[in-house]
Amino acid sequence: MSADTERPEHPSSTATRRSFRLRAAGRLRGFLALAAVIVALDQATKALVRANLAVGETWPEGWELIRIGHVRNTGAAFGILQGAGDFLVIAPLVAIGAITFYLLSLPGHSRWYPVSLSMILGGAIGNLIDRVRLGAVTDFIDPTHYPLFNLADSAIVLGVILMAVLSFLEPSEKHATASATHIEAEAGAERAG
Repeated sequence: MSADTERPEHPSSTATRRSFRLRAAGRLRGFLALAAVIVALDQATKALVRANLAVGETWPEGWELIRIGHVRNTGAAFGILQGAGDFLVIAPLVAIGAITFYLLSLPGHSRWYPVSLSMILGGAIGNLIDRVRLGAVTDFIDPTHYPLFNLADSAIVLGVILMAVLSFLEPSEKHATASATHIEAEAGAERAG
């Protein structure tokens, strides 16, 4: 058969690919829905803060534990990289593309990795919307002795923590599975012997 001649596809391989695409699209829809909920909550809370507090204002006054404030952050987390506007737009765009690609190609063995990625994705999009639309991110959760942050930042941090926890647990799960398989094999050998 020459290199120019194409073999007809086997019907089962076409059906398998279609089934895979449908499953991947279904998984992706669920995880993108989680990211969309995070973006919506983030944008709604930021809009409430912008509508009700002037920049620099906090509420309630005198509270020392946690309060609501209004800060415009032109930098990254904790106010670093002030004035790095182009970088702070391009880097999240690359991260959003990479996370979306990874969500599409992630094996279906764990639902928690995609959840953590969806949280990070939603947070990145929420802050990116502020940067592109307003030129700065609205931060409003004020623990008084810590830099202000917002729901998007919280989603990113929780997503990263979840991913870190999962990365520590996964080797243990693999080891437990390998041990269970080894025990089953030994029990089978004892029964046969």
